[in-house]
Amino acid sequence: MSDRDDFLDWFNTVWRSAEVALHNGDAAPRFETWSEREPVTLFGAWLSAVGPEAARDIFKKLEQTFSGATSSDIELVAADVSGDLAYTVHRELTSTTVDGEPRDYVLRVTQVYRREDGEWKVVHRHADAEQESAERP
Repeated sequence: MSDRDDFLDWFNTVWRSAEVALHNGDAAPRFETWSEREPVTLFGAWLSAVGPEAARDIFKKLEQTFSGATSSDIELVAADVSGDLAYTVHRELTSTTVDGEPRDYVLRVTQVYRREDGEWKVVHRHADAEQESAERP
């Protein structure tokens, strides 16, 4: 199995399971997929953080916000691995409950990963809400 195949296997299983858990109100699996070593950056769609501890604080807040996910799909646009670094560009299509209200949203996401002690860890996330394409004149 190539490094890229190994990474994508992790992304499609461990990482995706952690995201589903978070949208069901459980951040513990997400803590396992994120690095605890500097540098770590999070430019989230709603909240941002610099540093592993600050990112964990954000995940704890999100854990209290989300519940009852009914759908969590990923559309992978691009991904690659170079040595101990990897990246993904993807869309996250989510149906969950946010602060007690059902919500459907799509995020455009770029993530960077670092292999640490043989395991992939997220070290950077940039996400924003996908806007409908503007009509051209």
